[in-house]
Amino acid sequence: MKKLFSLFKQMKQQAGFTMIELLIVIGILGILAVAVLAAINPIEQINRGRDTGSRSDAEQLISAIDRYYAFNGYYPWQTGASDVGNVAIAWTHFEDTTLTDSGGTCPVAEKLGTASTAGCTGSDELKQSFLERISPDTYNFIYLYNDGSQGSSTYACFAPKSNAFVQEVDTRLDPDGDDTLDNYPADYPASDAIGNTTECGASGNCVCLP
Repeated sequence: MKKLFSLFKQMKQQAGFTMIELLIVIGILGILAVAVLAAINPIEQINRGRDTGSRSDAEQLISAIDRYYAFNGYYPWQTGASDVGNVAIAWTHFEDTTLTDSGGTCPVAEKLGTASTAGCTGSDELKQSFLERISPDTYNFIYLYNDGSQGSSTYACFAPKSNAFVQEVDTRLDPDGDDTLDNYPADYPASDAIGNTTECGASGNCVCLP
């Protein structure tokens, strides 16, 4: 009987967790939760999603400009095919109100979309919803650039917000890892898109398409 009582007492003592065991389990769960959050990094994921959206918008803008040029034979910031002195476009964000054609009357955005200014003709290459979405001051501006040389590309650039896109730009500009950002085409907006912490974010280097 004494042995049986001792056995019941031992089973009762082992039936639950002690306070120390519970604290250890809670501590382990806390460490795992911190590790998971560090791996996921929700802020980084949000910024990466925004960067992906900016890249998509920049691609749409470049495509619209290319289609406009293919159809009309001149860029939307020119007044016509004979306007050969204004092929270049200086570094400026697309929704800047001063971004008009060389005649100074028709905004480039309206020429690519549905024009509402007298004397402008819209090409409907961009939807009005697109133009309205990228026009607020809170939007991550897209900057346009073309040096005007024969065969030069038109670049659409934006400031990267996520570490992933910052690293992507650094890898593109410095593929050999020698800390010299020199891997870019001759027509690249290097003086504006590299080392520009005002318009290209903390890293100073914009993502530029194409």
